[in-house]
Amino acid sequence: MRKLKITELNRLTPEAFKASRKIPLVVVLDHVRSLNNVGSVFRTSDAFRVEGIYLCGITACPPHAEIHKTALGAEDTVDWKYFEDTMEAVNSLKEQGYTVCAVEQAEGSVMLDKLQLDRQKKYAVIMGNEVKGVQQRVVDNCDMCIEIPQYGTKHSLNVSVTTGIVIWNFFKQLSD
Repeated sequence: MRKLKITELNRLTPEAFKASRKIPLVVVLDHVRSLNNVGSVFRTSDAFRVEGIYLCGITACPPHAEIHKTALGAEDTVDWKYFEDTMEAVNSLKEQGYTVCAVEQAEGSVMLDKLQLDRQKKYAVIMGNEVKGVQQRVVDNCDMCIEIPQYGTKHSLNVSVTTGIVIWNFFKQLSD
């Protein structure tokens, strides 16, 4: 096997990406403190044509050198909005007809491998702070919680890793 050169990958230009069809998914970052995690979420969102990212609370916004270090320009291609309060983002999404899902370990959560999405609906997934997770008041206002099954000794995954797993699952179910 021969590794492909970057010129052989046929990637979209930023302009073509902006004009392309996106999956009906918004990623909400609820007080994510690490700029590297924020940048990674931008990069993954670009890779799978996520509709947008809502940055909330202490979550940093582009332009920022530390976000760019991991986003590698995806902060310029993926649409984003900032909300001081995550509940403002949740309310806005619900008003726009999104099904809002917290990604959290909670009573009654749906395991990601059992999640069945409706291709006629729009979704938002809320990713929580690296230490505290999604705020309880935000969880209380979500339509559902999604949990990634884990089988080792640890009880959580890095927020950017979690976001990547969740986005991939949504992409598989919602893309054409």
